[in-house]
Amino acid sequence: MRLAPKVFTAVAGLAALGLGWKLTASDAPAPVVRPPLDAAALASLQHAAFASAEAQPGFERPESIAVKVRPGETLEGAVLRTGIAPGDARQVVAALQGAIDTVNIKAGMAFEAAVAERRGPSGKMGAGSARLIGLSMRTGPSSTLTVSRTFDGAMKLRELEEKVTDETKVACGEMKGSFYESVSNVGGTPAIVSQAAQLFSHKIDFSRDIHEGDKFCLVFGRKVTESGRTVEAGDLEYAEVKGQKFYAFDRDGKNGNGPDGKPQFFDELGKNIKGFLLRTPVDGARITSTFGQRKHPVLGYTRAHQGVDFGAGTGTPILAAGDGVVLEARRWSGYGNWLRIRHSGQWDTGYGHISRYAPGIRPGVRVRQGQVVAYVGSTGLATGPHLHYEVWLNGQRVNPIGAKVPQGTILAGGELSRFKTQRAHIDALLAKGGGPVEDPSTPRLALASVEKKPPQLR
Repeated sequence: MRLAPKVFTAVAGLAALGLGWKLTASDAPAPVVRPPLDAAALASLQHAAFASAEAQPGFERPESIAVKVRPGETLEGAVLRTGIAPGDARQVVAALQGAIDTVNIKAGMAFEAAVAERRGPSGKMGAGSARLIGLSMRTGPSSTLTVSRTFDGAMKLRELEEKVTDETKVACGEMKGSFYESVSNVGGTPAIVSQAAQLFSHKIDFSRDIHEGDKFCLVFGRKVTESGRTVEAGDLEYAEVKGQKFYAFDRDGKNGNGPDGKPQFFDELGKNIKGFLLRTPVDGARITSTFGQRKHPVLGYTRAHQGVDFGAGTGTPILAAGDGVVLEARRWSGYGNWLRIRHSGQWDTGYGHISRYAPGIRPGVRVRQGQVVAYVGSTGLATGPHLHYEVWLNGQRVNPIGAKVPQGTILAGGELSRFKTQRAHIDALLAKGGGPVEDPSTPRLALASVEKKPPQLR
């Protein structure tokens, strides 16, 4: 009974506290529910693990060093070139043994290392070995190996795999430098550049018709990682340069390919833009001599020049100007190594001063437009490497520039209706636009602790 007043007071106090909590609970902040980390976030955290070694007593801030294995060099030797101690090099190679063959490595294999220099007693950089903080190595299109130092000094190996998805890329921009550089700047791959260059080769002379600031736009499929890096590029679906628009179209409804296994392209009205003959049978070449009378550079007197010369380096690929059958592949007087292709409608094309023929090129072999058939050289009467190109009609030479050659086919009926549907789809993608994408060719360390400067080369 003597304790009753105290017990009653305690119960009352607890009740008052409970009532006060209930009245103010609505003002309390709601608990934060965080979504689970996705693969990209986890990869970022794994890379950021290198930062845990930032504040190591006696060491400077880590710096990123890019290394390529030299011919005849071991992986351990390449790692040692970063300046770390032999023990660290052996330790990191041992950590990698569980994931890659560290013995039979190839020259050119690249990796990046985060290395911290040791301080001297006075706080300045002094003699002694640097310390390896982490190492990153790309092992596949979407996979990376990282080795990072833990708190106890051990090396921890992580294998990171990025998710790869399919997407349609819209790459638009302006000419700045070469066509290759311009397309690469907006995410185009070398394969896409090659497809586009071949597509326009019978309409545009890239050495004379393209100028700084000219606009272009390409649409193509690609496989891309979470970081935006292109793993694989598909076929070109649309290309536009200087207002000339080409759309890929599946005429037979089977995988979008034509009779030669390549996509067929049509202009806005459904006309096949594949001309009968290419305008330039050598990519990126310049015209050094035109059709007509001229003083022969070797013989020294004036005579008819019955073709067009394209200046290009020895070994530059020569493309078949059109579909046809090889008529001649032989040595022919001042032409040196000579190639002649018979096309339909009594049209022939000839190629002189060849250094060598492409594999399989011989009389009777069928070739397709744009196929590599030979390589530029200086055989015969030539002062330097170039291609002498001729066009023949009914056995008579005609000027390759301005020759009136047959045009391509025009879609009609059901094919034209399906083409318009495909064209509308591409136009909708173009209306949404597309921006530049980063496409690093070598792995980069995502280190919060590494100073933001270009990696040193070792």
